[in-house]
Amino acid sequence: MARFVSDYSKETKGATPDGRFNSPAFHNNHQPILEVVRPHLEDTPGHVLEIGSGPGQHVAVFGAAFPAQTFWPSDPLYAHRKSVAAWCAHHNVSNVRAPVELDAADEDWRLGARGRPPAENLRAILCTNVFHIAPWEVAQGVLRGAGKHLASDGALFVYGPFSRDGTHTAPSNADFDASLRASNSHWGVRDTADISSEAALHGLVMDRIVEMPSNNFVLVLKQG
Repeated sequence: MARFVSDYSKETKGATPDGRFNSPAFHNNHQPILEVVRPHLEDTPGHVLEIGSGPGQHVAVFGAAFPAQTFWPSDPLYAHRKSVAAWCAHHNVSNVRAPVELDAADEDWRLGARGRPPAENLRAILCTNVFHIAPWEVAQGVLRGAGKHLASDGALFVYGPFSRDGTHTAPSNADFDASLRASNSHWGVRDTADISSEAALHGLVMDRIVEMPSNNFVLVLKQG
């Protein structure tokens, strides 16, 4: 497993008896993110892989919003996967599969194996608040996997804080970046130019950069 990824269970006051963690950020960002992905997911059914599902609140709500899609949450940490399953049960969503163990930095995600997401023609890959609290190798792995497993008309959606062409978009993001790197030298706010360059190595292009609340963005990448 990739070292130095964020363990949400160590950053909260504890879980509910069924294992659910509550992310404060979820309550502020899930609706804006949903509106960005809606045009891509509401009409054409398919399989959607979520990388770094964390507590699992996003995939539970998105599953309810897009019942024609089959969602596959994933996370490298057991406590996170338990929280994902508990949130999906809490919301009674039937189109979200059991969370799978997946380290995005791995060369082989073992897709297509029994009980795991399909290896080809994924409608979308979702990745929320991961790139800045994981090593750069995780971002590289997400882009590599998207280039390998997305359908020709699929899309990768990456949400989080980003700098643009080497410049932070707000003083608060610069401060956040400094605090991340002081906390863990493997973390940090990533730059959209670096992501575009890495994406190109895997046949992806930056289709859109959508501004979001609190100086965050959704990066939309598609097959070139």
